[in-house]
Amino acid sequence: MRILITGVAGFIGSHLSEKLLSEGHSVIGIDNFDIFYSKQIKLINLSKSLSCNAFYFLEADIQDEKFIKSKITGTFDLVIHLAAKAGVMGSIKNPEEYISTNIAGSLSILNIMQAFCCDKLIFASSSSVYGNGDKIPFKEEQKANSPVSVYAVTKKSMELLNYSYFNLYNYKIINFRFFSVYGPRLRPDLAIYKFFDSAYKSKPVDVYGDGLTARDYTYIEDILDGIVAGVKFLKESQNPIYEIINLGNNQYIFLKDLIQQIEELSGIKIIRKNQKLREGEMIITHANIEKAQRLLGYNPKFNITEGLKKFNEWYEKIGN
Repeated sequence: MRILITGVAGFIGSHLSEKLLSEGHSVIGIDNFDIFYSKQIKLINLSKSLSCNAFYFLEADIQDEKFIKSKITGTFDLVIHLAAKAGVMGSIKNPEEYISTNIAGSLSILNIMQAFCCDKLIFASSSSVYGNGDKIPFKEEQKANSPVSVYAVTKKSMELLNYSYFNLYNYKIINFRFFSVYGPRLRPDLAIYKFFDSAYKSKPVDVYGDGLTARDYTYIEDILDGIVAGVKFLKESQNPIYEIINLGNNQYIFLKDLIQQIEELSGIKIIRKNQKLREGEMIITHANIEKAQRLLGYNPKFNITEGLKKFNEWYEKIGN
């Protein structure tokens, strides 16, 4: 298949591109090198894909629909839409940017699909859409109508926008709700990276709340397996599809226990700066993955201890 990936230079996108290329697909990769973090990091992420003849890279903003249409030749079979303004706190400070990029940008991608007669889409949604509901683990059929951040609002809005195109144009769509993905190439602003970085550099790190917030962390290789299974599912399906599917680990860990494990792996005590829990933060995320198991054969292989060990090995290797 010829697959278009938006956000291809990011953490998930770069890993996914390499995996799809290794399986014989060709990839059109789009990224605008958003200044949220270093372009140099993203270029390193892309290095393996850029060395492959089956990879075509386009530096572009997903909102620039006309430019993207003019630069793509031929057709493509499926879109994996990962690009978005990331980060809960950023969305509270600059809601206009998040609404513009995440919602208007997604509309551009849907319109580009129409122009190229592509009817298959995998969209990267988020566990944040569930908000602070009292029913855990989170199941896809929950209404998810109480988001606690603008970022979550944009992700839920994009799911709804996707539904309208499924309804209007008979698209085949999977919305994957990712649960706290981590692993090599993780964004530097995210918790696991920050805690390892703090340990090895002996610098203080902000710890928000009382340590009893919890996350369902999902290792990158498990997420990739889920996405690839989704690609196969859409390829083999004969009828229009609209699905919302959790991709998580089905286990959560409290923040205080996560920090303890990182201290044990690094052999270094983390210097904490205790802070109040921030507005917009979820208290807990916990994925029910029965639907992913049933439809896709999804079965995460890495628990948090195994995943942290692999992350630690990568961090030590890059020598930050």
